[in-house]
Amino acid sequence: MNHTPFALPRLTALIKQAVPRLLEGVVAPLVVFYTALAVLGLRGALMAAVSWVYLGVLWRIIRRQPVPGTMIMAAIAITFRTVIGLWTGSPVLYFIQPELGTICISMVLLASVRMRRPLVQRLTLDYIHLPSFVLRHERVRIFFARITLLWAFVLLGNSAMSIWLLLHESIGDYLIIRTAAVAVVTGLAFVASVWAFRRVLRRLHTEAPAITR
Repeated sequence: MNHTPFALPRLTALIKQAVPRLLEGVVAPLVVFYTALAVLGLRGALMAAVSWVYLGVLWRIIRRQPVPGTMIMAAIAITFRTVIGLWTGSPVLYFIQPELGTICISMVLLASVRMRRPLVQRLTLDYIHLPSFVLRHERVRIFFARITLLWAFVLLGNSAMSIWLLLHESIGDYLIIRTAAVAVVTGLAFVASVWAFRRVLRRLHTEAPAITR
């Protein structure tokens, strides 16, 4: 039986799909929070951050677009953080919550590799589309397992560093140092992930006739 060969999309096309969602879900909330913190104070920043997330969810519902699983998780997490932050009025408790949550996520990532269901693969599908037969390819499965391990340790290291800074530095210094350090570490991990993904894509392009069944 003949099958139409599948042409994997270029890496630049995959990145173009992912970047807008990363900007909306990761970068923009940080900018909104830090800007509101400087202008409105802690309570204003808390309300601005949670409003941004829920506006994003509402916008998708109105336009009848699917709401990514990562956005749903972010909405739940930031709601809990905001309630605690408003109730206690403590910036330390507000900032330490996501770090503790991130540590838990890193443990889940490690467990998902152990269970041979790497979580990074499922999260990646929120941003880009890959056919099921590509996801079943051995090279792709190994890639996602290794990348899941990488991000588990990146998240764990970032959280440990962030908690130490939060407990030993002022909030202002914490925001500056933590943001810069996490950006560098995460950026390097992202570059490594993209480079590895490019290698996998190139090999799949080479082996395309063998995997189109």
